[in-house]
Amino acid sequence: MLAELRAKSQITLPREIVAALGLSEGDKLEVYERDGIIYMMPVAVYPKGYVDALHNEISQLKEDIRAGKQPVFDSIDALIDKLEED
Repeated sequence: MLAELRAKSQITLPREIVAALGLSEGDKLEVYERDGIIYMMPVAVYPKGYVDALHNEISQLKEDIRAGKQPVFDSIDALIDKLEED
């Protein structure tokens, strides 16, 4: 498939690629060049506050696991039962 470079360095992605990747208007793509090849990769962009909060939550969970505070389940059913209790 060919794409043409237009004014302001814009290109239109072929419809088949957009559909195959489930892309839609406003989606972000990481674009980079390596060894003369242009790569484009869909990415998700999250607000810094969201990422920081997630990082803090993961850090707390790791700390709880090290301290033995995080429950361990013998099966998925036991996990689901606990979740349904809460």
